[in-house]
Amino acid sequence: MVNSLTSHRPMMAISLKVAAIGMFTGLSALIKAVSEVVPAGEAVFFRSFFAIPVIVVWLAMRGDLRHGLRTQKPMGHVWRGLVGTSAMAMTFMGLGMLPLPEVTAIGYATPIFTLILAAIFLGERIRLVRISAVGIGLLGVLIMIYPRLSGSADMSETATLGVMLILAATFARGFVQIHIRRMVMTEHTAAIVFYFSVTASLLSLLTLPFGWVMPDPTTLALLIGAGLLGGVAQILITSSYRFAPASMLAPYDYVSMIFAIIIGYLWFEELPTLVMLAGATLVICGNILVIWRESRLGLVRGKARSLTDPKGG
Repeated sequence: MVNSLTSHRPMMAISLKVAAIGMFTGLSALIKAVSEVVPAGEAVFFRSFFAIPVIVVWLAMRGDLRHGLRTQKPMGHVWRGLVGTSAMAMTFMGLGMLPLPEVTAIGYATPIFTLILAAIFLGERIRLVRISAVGIGLLGVLIMIYPRLSGSADMSETATLGVMLILAATFARGFVQIHIRRMVMTEHTAAIVFYFSVTASLLSLLTLPFGWVMPDPTTLALLIGAGLLGGVAQILITSSYRFAPASMLAPYDYVSMIFAIIIGYLWFEELPTLVMLAGATLVICGNILVIWRESRLGLVRGKARSLTDPKGG
């Protein structure tokens, strides 16, 4: 959706980015609220399908609809859809098993995993600063998940499974990011956004035989609301990169922890533990080190960041 940086308006960019992050966190809360009665596959369908009209209207208004329907490498969208949809489904399952702030904090490891995978699959060189960032980030992840896996906290098999699902989803989103880095070389941003919503909607229908439910009016409203929020949030977060560089906006991703703590406490009576916050702080520090290094090297990938969906794979 972003063709070029049209102007430098940092306050506008920050406002759009923070609003989008708030909406993505709200989306997660809506999915969490229905997780006990709605299967993850069904939630993925509503999240993806009801984002499509919002995205199509936005593309039409911007005159980018033809870009959203044109693709040079359709199989690239299929693979992006498979991995991204899997990540979304695992995230939605994990939301029903863990507190919202904890899911948010573990998700911060995506840039760390992306860095590791980029070195393996794209041949990107990792030197001292990046190695340090990876080490700090992984230490933070271990601190966050250790109480869940060691039995030293309020533990259950459900929570253990939830941690593993969110970790797997975070790792999968790392794969999505390096795949997008390749896709933006030939595909328009609008096409990547549009076809992901389409493929995720279609792939989620494959879970129909595994126990979809007929939602009651309240649940239906929450599910549709999640899809609409996702579509609007994607537009806002993509639009923010028209007004400021990605390196300046990247740290604002961590505002999601504030939103997660507030929503988690008010809606679900959840509070983050000190151990979780300590681990999240280390992960954030590792990520900021990566952002700083990439900015210095001129390797910030604005298009890839504009496609990042914290809860959409």
